[in-house]
Amino acid sequence: MSRLALADIVRRSCAGILLVTVFLLPVLPNREAAAVSLEVWYGPEDEPLRRVVQLYDRATRYIFVAVYGLTSPQAVKALIAAERRGIDVRIITDRERINDGKQRAALAALREAGIPIKVNRHDNLMHLKQVVIDDEVNTNGSMNHTTSGNRFNDERVDVIRDHAVSAKAREKFLSMWKDQDRFEEWK
Repeated sequence: MSRLALADIVRRSCAGILLVTVFLLPVLPNREAAAVSLEVWYGPEDEPLRRVVQLYDRATRYIFVAVYGLTSPQAVKALIAAERRGIDVRIITDRERINDGKQRAALAALREAGIPIKVNRHDNLMHLKQVVIDDEVNTNGSMNHTTSGNRFNDERVDVIRDHAVSAKAREKFLSMWKDQDRFEEWK
């Protein structure tokens, strides 16, 4: 093999390694990313709220719920059961949803069980659909904690099992919880 042919092979090999390094390595999971678990549940076929309730049943320290709509008896029952097990349960929801009789009844049952509830004071929507459990699990997506959101609507719930992502979601919830200008206790 001539020296020129050998130099051409080396040049092409180096170019190939460079392409792999520049284009492929950024999409390969690193050790930290590999530890993240993501589950995607669609409504109605996956019954996403039933699955979220199963997460509530496994909580050991806290459940922080920020959700626009909360009317499902299934969710209310699970959150009250968690509170009775000694789990720190807190809820933030949208004040305009209180005008709905089902939402008002659900929140009254939760409050009667000792679960603190806050609503937004600001004029915009509190439109999150997020749950954080024990700094290890958090959910988000389009589904409210409603019967229609679980059984009839086209919805999505992502369940992320990762400490760092869940801790960030917890911090967002707690910053909202502490913000007296934007949120107040529901009475």
